[in-house]
Amino acid sequence: METQIGHEIELAKQLLEHSELVAIPTETVYGLAANALSLEAISKIYQVKNRPQFNPLILHVANVTEMKKYVSHLPSKLEILIQKFSPGPLTVLLPKSDLVPDIVTAGSSKVAIRIPNHPLTLELLQYLDFPLAAPSANISGRVSPTSAEHVLEQLSGKIPYILDGGETKIGLESTIVGYDLISQQILIHRLGGLSIEDIEEFLLEKVKLNIHHDTPETPGQLKSHYATSTELLVGEIDELILDKTIENVVIINYHKTKDYSVIKQFILTTQNTTTEAAKNLFRIMREADKCGASHILCEWAPNEGLGKAINDRLKKASFNKT
Repeated sequence: METQIGHEIELAKQLLEHSELVAIPTETVYGLAANALSLEAISKIYQVKNRPQFNPLILHVANVTEMKKYVSHLPSKLEILIQKFSPGPLTVLLPKSDLVPDIVTAGSSKVAIRIPNHPLTLELLQYLDFPLAAPSANISGRVSPTSAEHVLEQLSGKIPYILDGGETKIGLESTIVGYDLISQQILIHRLGGLSIEDIEEFLLEKVKLNIHHDTPETPGQLKSHYATSTELLVGEIDELILDKTIENVVIINYHKTKDYSVIKQFILTTQNTTTEAAKNLFRIMREADKCGASHILCEWAPNEGLGKAINDRLKKASFNKT
């Protein structure tokens, strides 16, 4: 199969209607999209990504009206959040309607669903009479793609089409939120491109982290994820480098380079903002992975704003599965 890259929404629509896979741009990362109501299409997602079937998928829809078709209940507090932050990097976890196949939710009674903020994908969704299931467009567990070229690197020959929408604006997956009916509290199931601080400032109340690594309720909860081929270590660079051969090391700095003669040094943010660092994270991880180093040493981001989501990705990328 030859994988094409282009801007043809009509071609993407036709492929999706025939249960084929299409990589689509969003504001967060590129997604590997399929007709969420087609068992054949969903099975292809799991096969192409080599994704564990216990790991659920996110539905993408064009608007709140469409969203309500695929959920059985939408708490008012979550609807207020959706109205404020959608289209955008917000995914909500809700009781699913009978329209959503169990394979999409990995057997869960809840579905993760969002409205992506990218003009090409929003236009595509408006032409479809079904929602799109779209996990990140990469091999499962690897670094998520933030450009059409990144998708091609891993999925060339595996899917027919990549809808090219340029580089993603946010660079981290969406934040997934849920709702506890008893405490009437917002729950954070995955840290992502919408910061906890922004949610709390809008709601004028605290939210609660609710992440389960062993039995994931939503995508992005596995301990090991976003992995580079080169071993990635996170912490204080001066400590990490002590027992390394400096000439074989690559460093990913948060804001300023270090005084070491290594293969290469990268900076996540020249402006010293977590927003810029988040946008650059996956691209720089990919570039560092191509340097032929023995190790990638990376600094933690400040634990504020999108820095919490950046550190979540770095922790998972460096997790030792053994």
